[in-house]
Amino acid sequence: MHVQIVLFDGFDPLDAVAPFEVFHAGGMASDGAVTTELVSAEGPREVVSGTGGLSLRATAVLDPMRAGVVLVPGAAGPIGDTPGVDNTGDTIPALLGRTLETPLPALLGQALAQPDVLFAAVCGGSLIPAMAGLIESRHATTHHEGMDLLDATGVHAVRARVVDDGDLVTGAGVTSGLDLGLHLLEREVGPQVAHAVEELFAHERRGVVWRNTGPHPTGF
Repeated sequence: MHVQIVLFDGFDPLDAVAPFEVFHAGGMASDGAVTTELVSAEGPREVVSGTGGLSLRATAVLDPMRAGVVLVPGAAGPIGDTPGVDNTGDTIPALLGRTLETPLPALLGQALAQPDVLFAAVCGGSLIPAMAGLIESRHATTHHEGMDLLDATGVHAVRARVVDDGDLVTGAGVTSGLDLGLHLLEREVGPQVAHAVEELFAHERRGVVWRNTGPHPTGF
């Protein structure tokens, strides 16, 4: 399983690094069955995050035709404008919105159309394909502050830590990238590898992975 983690200007480092470490450790625990790389829509470059100017280097261009996982992190920054501070344009909604003016949405659309590509997103990362109209009528989650926006795009917003909608798997808040990565390791590689990585990181996954299966609950 090859994982492409997509960087864009203003990305949240933890959204990207947490899954990267999970998949990297999964590769070590599975004799190389999992590989991962940092990519961008523009190709190799230094990509500045939204956290203190921290940057990571994308080593390749996103290949939407390559089998495996394409994972999109969210953005980091203030959720709204702070009174008395000139941060216009640096809010999370603005950073996510700017990606729509780049080659990224078209590449994500191609990836979502491939039967052997699994699309994943952490936190606000699910809002990028949602705002681009790529996952309408699908089930997904995002950070709790973005649930209304996700719902407004025509996505069935689910308040769960991880939502597994087949070839679309999304995580909620920032640290859910660990849970999402471990879930994908378990699902695609196996529970023993996922458990080994979970023990290595001393992290216990939280909550039930939501799937659109089984009877609907009543009385809630």
